[in-house]
Amino acid sequence: MSQTNSQADIRVDEQDNQIHEQELPPADPSDGFTEKEASAQAVQDPPVAGKPAEQPRPIDELQKLRGERDNLLDRLARLQAEFDNYRKRASKENADFRDYALADAAKSLLPVIDNFSLALKNAAGNPEDFKKGVELIYRQLQDVLQKLNVQRVVAQGQPFDPRLHEAIEMVESSDVPDNHVLEELQPGYKMKDRLLRPAMVRVAKNHRSVN
Repeated sequence: MSQTNSQADIRVDEQDNQIHEQELPPADPSDGFTEKEASAQAVQDPPVAGKPAEQPRPIDELQKLRGERDNLLDRLARLQAEFDNYRKRASKENADFRDYALADAAKSLLPVIDNFSLALKNAAGNPEDFKKGVELIYRQLQDVLQKLNVQRVVAQGQPFDPRLHEAIEMVESSDVPDNHVLEELQPGYKMKDRLLRPAMVRVAKNHRSVN
């Protein structure tokens, strides 16, 4: 009787082993269950039971923002220093340019001054020579102005232009058309398109045109 029971127990154990060795059937997609592969991070660092996921601390974020602020302030200080240096350098270059320009103009006037001195020494001698000396000085001055791109404003007989002329008075006259320059009292000058001094003029006033 005992031998029979032992054989029955052996058969039960063999059946249990066969059940465990059988493969599980694949999951049915219609049952709403989907298999997901574990992430590499989860495999490498499996979560510890009872320990929450690590979050960035507020103090770390504050230190990061302070570092970015300090970097921006440092860049701003460097840019401001570079701009100040550029402004000083540009100001010095402009000052040097003006000085050199004035030096060239003064150098051009030196021969004129020499001729003035010579004319004054000979003024008591021959009046005709003095006159010729003054005319020579005048021509030299005109040459200097031409080299400096200074031109005389055309005024005599021209229509009155408030951009170039300064009217001293209006004169009743029919010698020139109405609102034209009758007489130039003081010449005006301009350098290229920049007016240095307007011409002082008298302007004709009449109600008829002269052919």
